Amino acid sequence: MRPLSTYRLQIRPSFDLDAATEVVPYLRDLGVSWAYLSPLLQATTGSDHGYDVVDTSRVDPARGGAAGLAAFSAAAHEAGLPVLVDIVPNHMGISAPRENPWWWDVLRLGRGSAHAAAFDIDWDAGGGRVLVPVLGAPLEEVASDLTLDTAPADDAPDGLLRYFEHAFPLAPGSLDGIDPGAVGAPLEVLGRQHYTLAFWRTEATDLNYRRFFAVTTLAGVRVELPEIFEATHTEILRWVREGLVDGLRIDHPDGLRDPGGYLDQLAEASGRVYTLVEKILEHGESLPSWWATDGTTGYDALGVIDRVLVDPAGEAALDRLDAQLREGTGLAPGQSWTDLIHTTKRMIADTIQVAEIRRLVRLLPHPIDDAEDALAEILASFPVYRSYLPAGREQLTVALADAAARRLDLAGAIAALAPVLADPSEEAAQRFQQTTGPVMAKGVEDTAFYRFTRLGSLTEVGGDPAVFAIPVETFHDEQMRRQAAWPAAMTALSTHDTKRGEDVRARLDVLAEIPERWAEVLGELRAVASTGHGPFDSLLWQAVVGAWPAASDRLHAYAEKAAREAAEATGWWDQDADFEARMHALVDAAHGPARPILESFVAEIQAAGWSNGLAAKVLQLAGPGVPDVYQGSELWEQSLVDPDNRRPVDFALRAELLAEIDAGIASGDLPAIDESGAAKLLVTSRTLRLRRDRPELFDRYTPVTVTGAAAQHAVAFDRGGAIAVATRLPVGLAERGGWDDTIALLPAGQWRDAFTGRRVTGGAFALADLLQRYPVALLTRES
Repeated sequence: MRPLSTYRLQIRPSFDLDAATEVVPYLRDLGVSWAYLSPLLQATTGSDHGYDVVDTSRVDPARGGAAGLAAFSAAAHEAGLPVLVDIVPNHMGISAPRENPWWWDVLRLGRGSAHAAAFDIDWDAGGGRVLVPVLGAPLEEVASDLTLDTAPADDAPDGLLRYFEHAFPLAPGSLDGIDPGAVGAPLEVLGRQHYTLAFWRTEATDLNYRRFFAVTTLAGVRVELPEIFEATHTEILRWVREGLVDGLRIDHPDGLRDPGGYLDQLAEASGRVYTLVEKILEHGESLPSWWATDGTTGYDALGVIDRVLVDPAGEAALDRLDAQLREGTGLAPGQSWTDLIHTTKRMIADTIQVAEIRRLVRLLPHPIDDAEDALAEILASFPVYRSYLPAGREQLTVALADAAARRLDLAGAIAALAPVLADPSEEAAQRFQQTTGPVMAKGVEDTAFYRFTRLGSLTEVGGDPAVFAIPVETFHDEQMRRQAAWPAAMTALSTHDTKRGEDVRARLDVLAEIPERWAEVLGELRAVASTGHGPFDSLLWQAVVGAWPAASDRLHAYAEKAAREAAEATGWWDQDADFEARMHALVDAAHGPARPILESFVAEIQAAGWSNGLAAKVLQLAGPGVPDVYQGSELWEQSLVDPDNRRPVDFALRAELLAEIDAGIASGDLPAIDESGAAKLLVTSRTLRLRRDRPELFDRYTPVTVTGAAAQHAVAFDRGGAIAVATRLPVGLAERGGWDDTIALLPAGQWRDAFTGRRVTGGAFALADLLQRYPVALLTRES
C-alpha cells in the first residue's frame, strides 16, 4: 500500500492526537490520501518537535498517549486515511537526564549499566566517565554551586548531585566515608561518579559520545546492535503489527553506522511497510538503489520546482549587487559556492566537530602525523553528505584530491589516511562516514546558507545555490527520472525544516525578474536601517519582503537566528552586542520608518509571487511522486526558519474556507487570488481530490508541447490523463503583453479544467484562453 498524497501534522502538547483526530474530517474533505504525523514517542517535557525522544517504550502522554494514537488511527482509517509516522532511530534526548531512564541509568552505573551499550560512548577517552558539559564556567570556578541531596529516591537510591536546575544520580557507594555537609564534599563525590561535569564550551573538543550534528542534548544510539534495535523499535513495531500505522518516515538515517543495513532490518521486522528516508541528496546525487525504501522525503524535488520558476536572466545582475554589498566589508567578492562551503565546513570541523575528529584520530590503526588537521580538511572537501562503503569510494577520492590540492603541506597525511578511510572494515572509516553529514549540515545548511545571500529562495535544504535556475527541458528530464526511478518517493515544498515557507520563496523568485528594481529598493531600505553588513542586510530585508506582513517578534527571532548561524558578524557562542542592536533596529524599522517603502514594493511583486506560489503548488501536487502538504500550507505559507514554521495552524478557518469554496463553485463563484489564500486552497483541494479519486490519471509523465512567442513562460505535462499547465516568470510575461499566440498541443477530445470548470477542445488551444482566470490549470478528458 502506497500513498497518493500526504498531509503532515505536527503533534505536540498544544496540538495532541486528540486535537489531530478532530482535524481528520477536514483532511478527508481536502482530498488527502494519508495522514502524516511527527514523532510520537515520549519526548523531553515541553518539546514541540518530538525529536528528543526519552522513552522508546510508549507514546508520549503529552501528545495523547496510546489511547490518543488508537483514537486517531481509528478515525483516520474510517475516513480512508492510512497513517505515516516519523520515527527517530539515530538519537535520544538527554537534556533532562532524569526523564530518560536509559541515560539516567548510564550516568548512575556507567559501563555496568544494562543500557551502556545503547549509547555511542567512547568510555576510554573519558577515563571511564561520560563528559556532561553543563557548567557555566570551568569546574574549579563553580564548584561551590554543586550541592548534594542525600535523600534516596526510587531512581536515585544513593542520592543526587545538583547544579542549579540540573540533577544527576549518585553511583552506589558515592557517600561512603564522606560527610555530605563538609566543604568540598560535592566535588569529592563528583570524582567518584561515572560522569564528570564540565564547562559547556568543552563540548566542542572533549565530548566523548556521538550526538546529532552538534546538539549535545541529543545522544547517538547504537541501533546497529540487534538488541538495541529491538529495544528501540518494540513500540513502533507494535503500531505496525496492530494496524495503528501504515508507513514509517525515518529521520536522519545518515547518522547511523549502516543505514542500508538498518533499513533491511526494519523492512524485515515491519513486513516492508511504506518507508521513506529523510535523506538530503546533493545536486546530481542519487539515492542508494539497494536501500529498502520507497524514496526520500522530497527536498530534491523542492529544488527542481523552485529553480524552474527562477529567471536565469537575473543571475548576473544579482551577482553584481552581491559584489557591491561586499565592498568595504572585508568579505570575499565573487567567492564561488564551492569555495564558500569549503570555508564554512572547515570552520565547523575546527570548532564544534573537533571532538568527533579527535575520536577518528584515536581510531586510526597507526599514528599519522597531522592526522587531525588532515581529517578536517578531507571533511571540508567531502562533496556529499556521506558515502556507504564500498559504494561512494569515488566521492572519497574526490575529497582526498581536493584536500591535497588545497593543502599541499598535508599531502603526506592525506595519502596515509586514504587507505584507512576507504576500507569498510576499519572502524575509523565507518565512523568517518557518520561524521561527514554533521560537517555538511552545519557548514552548509546552517552557515553558508546564511552567507550566500544573492537570492534567498535558492538557499533551501537539498538545493545547490550555485545552480541559479533551470530551463523547462531540464525540469521535464528531472521529473521523468523521478517517475521512472522513485515513483513513490515524497515531494515537498514546505516542511518543519525548510528555511523559508514555499510562498516566501515564490515571492523572492520574483526578484530574479526585476534585479535592478530590487537593488534600488534595497538601497532605499538600507538608507533607513542597516546593520553595516551588506550581504546580511540583503538576507534580512529579503526575509522581511518575503514574509510580509509578518509580526515583529517573528522577524526579530529570524534575524537573531540567521545572524548567529551565519557566524560572520555575531554568533551563538559569542554575540556582538553592537551588531545585534543594529540588526534588531533594522527589524523595528520594517514596522516603522521603512514600512512605506516595504509595503509599496511588496504591492508591486505580490501578484507575481502569488502566481509563482500557485505554479509551484500545481507542479508539486500534480507531478510525479507522493506530494506532501505541510500543515497549513494549503493557504499562503509565509513562514521563516524553525520554530516559525512550526506555529499553530488554524484548521477551523481552513475547513470553513474550503466549505465556502465548495459551495461557491457549485453556484459558479470562483475565489479570487488575494491575501486570503482561497485560490491556493482551491488548487490544492482539487488536485488532491483528483489524485485520490482517479489515480489512474497520474501513472506516467510526458512533457506537453507548448509553442509560440511566450512558450518559455509555460510548464505543461501529461500525467497519463491529467494535464497540468503552470505559468512561469509572470513579470516577463506581463511585460511582453501576455500569451499572444502561444498554444499547447493536447490530444483530441473534450477537456475540463478542474479549477475553473472551463471546457476546451483538444488539439492546439490558446493559453491566453485557458489561463485567463488563474495562472494554472489541471485538465482531464471528459467522457
